[in-house]
Amino acid sequence: MDPVIVVGAGPVGLALSLALAGQGVPSVLLDEGPGKDEPRPSRTVVLHADTAAMVRRLGCATLPDEGARWAGWRSVRRRQEPVHTVFEDAGPAGSAPLHVPQHALARGLRDSAAAHPLIQLVTDSKLDSLEQDDTGVTAHTRGAETTWWRGSYLVGCDGARSTVRKLLGVRFPGRTAVERYAVAALRTELPWPGEGVLHRMPPWLGAGSAGEVCARPLPDGVWRLDWLLPPRGELVTPEMLVGWVRDTLGGWCGGTAGPYDLLDTGVYTLHHRLARRWRVRRAFLAGDAAHLLGALGTQGVAEGLRDAENLAWKLALAWHHGPAEELLDSYQSERRTAVAARLRSADQAMAALRGGGGLRSYLPGASRSHDALLTDAHLGRGPLGAAPGYGSSPLAPPPAPSAAPTATEPGAAVSDVLVTAPDGATVPLRDLLGRGRLLVVLVAPGTGVWDRRHWLKAGLMPRLAAAVSALPVRADLLVADGYPGAAAHTVLLVRPDGHLTAAFSGVQPADLYAAAEAVRGGAADTPVPLGSAPAVAGG
Repeated sequence: MDPVIVVGAGPVGLALSLALAGQGVPSVLLDEGPGKDEPRPSRTVVLHADTAAMVRRLGCATLPDEGARWAGWRSVRRRQEPVHTVFEDAGPAGSAPLHVPQHALARGLRDSAAAHPLIQLVTDSKLDSLEQDDTGVTAHTRGAETTWWRGSYLVGCDGARSTVRKLLGVRFPGRTAVERYAVAALRTELPWPGEGVLHRMPPWLGAGSAGEVCARPLPDGVWRLDWLLPPRGELVTPEMLVGWVRDTLGGWCGGTAGPYDLLDTGVYTLHHRLARRWRVRRAFLAGDAAHLLGALGTQGVAEGLRDAENLAWKLALAWHHGPAEELLDSYQSERRTAVAARLRSADQAMAALRGGGGLRSYLPGASRSHDALLTDAHLGRGPLGAAPGYGSSPLAPPPAPSAAPTATEPGAAVSDVLVTAPDGATVPLRDLLGRGRLLVVLVAPGTGVWDRRHWLKAGLMPRLAAAVSALPVRADLLVADGYPGAAAHTVLLVRPDGHLTAAFSGVQPADLYAAAEAVRGGAADTPVPLGSAPAVAGG
């Protein structure tokens, strides 16, 4: 079987190749550049709980925690502070946002990819043509060496000006210049160590800005500052930006700007666009090649990482066991729908926040202040920032009489509870994702006090283990002492990307089998061994 061709070696392409490799799928990763990531401290990425956990699973060991995970968040309007959030769980496994330079993220992923035997990383290779047939994709590149590549599938992760998208003839409609920001990265001290701040209408900000500035901490005492610019404002000169830095630091530090070291600056124009199609036969789009967003603090790189996680396990199943059209189609259905909803929410919020209209007229049922709304995307909450759900996915199973309630709706990302893994270790549930297997979790309160060797033959375990071993997709059987909103003996079926497929009251072999069959899109008539044989961690 030919490898998967991944075009573009930015964070999304690197993450996709690593996610495929983790499921036994080789890839050729075509990098148009020389294989080096230029340090730009003003270009940063905010990772929330799901994307940060994914990056760590992929082996990106270069991401720091100290100084990168926010201790809190403040929203200030003029001289008032309507919102102040403190993160009690700012450690490596916590929910506090993780803020890092994009080049550091790319470097860590690139180092992992370069060391993996299933990834062929090819630099100085620019795609200029591709052809598809019933069994694969042929791509031609030019650069240091002009050559042809043969792949089973091809994924374009090659950015906003995607060559793959253009060669596929996919339209990329949307809005141009939705927002503009002047950005500076500087090393200094601010009155809120480790906390981000969004300041609207600061009384000291000079002319030329749109009256909003945001400061977000980075590692090593560095801060990224963003000034919202008028849609069609004048050119931002270096002198103007330095003036904003001094005015802003002085306004926050008692009238006088303290010492600072200016590391990097830039002016970024944000666009909102959404590709019409994300799949054309054996070719797919992901990341900026499929969507552009970023207004109001939304995170384009984070959405690209979610694309990679969603697509990887589906491609792995198709690569190992033959095409599964409904399964592969579900990538576009799930991810395009989720990103479209994000863009729609941002457009509605911008009409209220930037256009001066009433919030209720644009967001039905929303009673929160503008300040809370602006906080959402930065902190990974609400329609602007929360991890997406796939409740209307074509992979969703039909309702079952044995369905059990939990705090997680079917299709949403599961809570990161502690579970007993196949080797007997107790680990966070997210640590076991991304391996191409389903996870079956039995909620069994009190099991933490029992010796594991007694679990395997006790209570529901023998019957549940037999049901799991008969599933059409290989799965790991896990035990959790509890799960939010779930009663004892609830059984959860979790997709390889961490989204809940269904929850059942007790052991229901037929319903469990039907749900697993739906997850794989009914792809085959015989059991599909995704990964190794199922292991049991009792309960």
